[in-house]
Amino acid sequence: MDDIFKALGDPTRRLILDLLRQRDGRTVSEIEAEVDMTRFGVMKHLAVLEEVGLITARREGRFKYLHLNVMPLQRLMDRWIDPMLRPWARRLEDLRQTLEGEPAMQAATATVYQTETYIRTTPERLWQALTDPKDTANYYFNTAVRSDWKKGSKLGYDWPDGKEMLSGEILEVDPPRKLVTTFIPHFTGKPGATTRVTYVLEPMGDLVRLVLTHEGLTEADAGIRAGWIKIFNQLKTWLETGKPMNIPMGA
Repeated sequence: MDDIFKALGDPTRRLILDLLRQRDGRTVSEIEAEVDMTRFGVMKHLAVLEEVGLITARREGRFKYLHLNVMPLQRLMDRWIDPMLRPWARRLEDLRQTLEGEPAMQAATATVYQTETYIRTTPERLWQALTDPKDTANYYFNTAVRSDWKKGSKLGYDWPDGKEMLSGEILEVDPPRKLVTTFIPHFTGKPGATTRVTYVLEPMGDLVRLVLTHEGLTEADAGIRAGWIKIFNQLKTWLETGKPMNIPMGA
């Protein structure tokens, strides 16, 4: 994490990230036009951001296009910021309910978790990786996915011994653009709450932007959010290098 904090410590690099947040896919020349600095200086800052994974670059002809990668920031949020903010947010909400005369909440508040990554692949190959058990075994904690991928069909992820790790139902399927499923975890020993997961695939030149939205998680589901980061890191590595990372679920 130190390299990310160091990269974010420079105001010019923060400006570059803000520019990409406002409009992703800018060229180096477009960034240079917005920053009061020589091209050489801009390139040095871009190299730092690319090295720590905060941006990715793709080339088309003589142009280099830059894209914001939020995965390192999401890991920073999950590791440092969210755990510190949640207790204060809960206390403030309890205070508001007390002052306004509302009954205290008995159940954890459901939230929406979203993350994304950029993978150097095609939408068709990424879709295959999401739906082929031979692929999922290399990035989804060694589990094999099973489904006929039709709306209303069952979905499952099985450990090598055949035990079910996850189950669900296909709610929407539009290859190779969008997949929506329910999500029922079984890895704690008993079925968990039913939530909803959406994958959106967006081609961007020789990259594909993969956005995941997980609806219905609660504060108690930090392990699931951390799991998605590991899955996305392993999926990107698998598709770009052909080598599995094999990060343990509990690591």
